[in-house]
Amino acid sequence: MKLNLSKPLIVFDLETTGLDLVNDRIIQISYIKVNVDGTEERKNFFVNPEKPIPAEVEALTGITNNDVKDAPTFKQISAKLAEKFSGCDFAGFNSNHFDIPMLAEEFLRAGIDFDFSKCRLIDVQTIFHKMERRNLAAAYKFYCGRKMEEDFTAHRADEDTEATYRVLQGQLDMYAPGKQEEPERQLNNNMEELAEFSKTNSNIDFAGRIIWKERKNANGETITDAKGQPVMYEVFNFGKYKGWGVIDALHRDPGYYNWIMNSDFTFNTKQVLTRIRLKDMNKH
Repeated sequence: MKLNLSKPLIVFDLETTGLDLVNDRIIQISYIKVNVDGTEERKNFFVNPEKPIPAEVEALTGITNNDVKDAPTFKQISAKLAEKFSGCDFAGFNSNHFDIPMLAEEFLRAGIDFDFSKCRLIDVQTIFHKMERRNLAAAYKFYCGRKMEEDFTAHRADEDTEATYRVLQGQLDMYAPGKQEEPERQLNNNMEELAEFSKTNSNIDFAGRIIWKERKNANGETITDAKGQPVMYEVFNFGKYKGWGVIDALHRDPGYYNWIMNSDFTFNTKQVLTRIRLKDMNKH
């Protein structure tokens, strides 16, 4: 199914030196940029992580230190990549939990504030788990009718990206309103709806250190706005101020902000906290 786009969509996948957002680095980036007119642009390249690739990652991905030694660092390609991704939505497999947070960290380490909060983030794995509950190989077989190993080599970003794109198209075909009778099994070909459906938590930062919470009145009832929607506010989701409103905690303990900024939290968490703090300061 041709995607119904109001702005370009980046279908992408990363391979990395590991799963630690703070200490690990990207070693391969692959993406398909699907334009509003349906044209597609494919890019696939290695990235020098400026650190050794662990043996277990080499064994898993087939990407060696020799493959990346002459590749550009992320910082060297970051500006061009940010320009290419500007104004786009994003889709991936488990991307909202890993690939987007990792990409955000790499941009911030390179000194580029790429604001993913303005992007619709579509996670094909989340759609799959909510609709059928299972990994990319199972999704490929289910939606595309073929075994993934017949068409692709697993754990290579370019091939996983291609499979992810086909799975997304297959999902929209299978769950089209005309093909499913039950409303809960219907998905519209609409990126706004798919991004909303891809959400699995109330995180504000990608690591889940700061979350949204409904504001309650003195009787414990949810406060709503003029449109009847719950009024939300930012809350710490860790440490001694877990459950506290971020602004309440910072007013009570002004040094807490500096402690977080100087500790081993992700750049994205620090960025989100700084935005909340500045928004509060601008009110006074």
